[in-house]
Amino acid sequence: MVSIIMGSDSDLPVMQKAADILTELQVPFEMTIVSAHRTPDRLFEFAKAAHGRGIKVVIAGAGGAAHLPGMVAAISPLPVIGVPVKSSNSIDGWDSILSILQMPEGVPVATVALNAARNAGILAAQMIATADDQLLGRIAAFKQGLEATVLEKAKRMEKKP
Repeated sequence: MVSIIMGSDSDLPVMQKAADILTELQVPFEMTIVSAHRTPDRLFEFAKAAHGRGIKVVIAGAGGAAHLPGMVAAISPLPVIGVPVKSSNSIDGWDSILSILQMPEGVPVATVALNAARNAGILAAQMIATADDQLLGRIAAFKQGLEATVLEKAKRMEKKP
């Protein structure tokens, strides 16, 4: 249902966080490498065929020039969530952020914060949940868990010795 793609296996430690939250929310996903620069034919094939294979949302992580999310969005009718990755050749991640964020009119890419693949996974699940009440319930429970965690931490912090 969700496809997680990245430009290189060096992006996997970041992108694994999207896979982890999708697993937690019970959202089916696939994960692979599709390099915009080194495998352009694979990129075009992937982007043209994803919706026909039942994919609903693409999460695309890339560092450096970070063309992968935008190119997928240019070719595919699916929503694309871009994850800027701070890579070894990155300018503190700003090159990736701006490459993904600054898309031309008509080719939107939802962009999360630097290395924020977990948020990309949550956003993908929320998009799918607009047509899936069971998933919507799991997301609501997840968010209630976030609230409970913060309230418990606040309670511990506020305890007076």
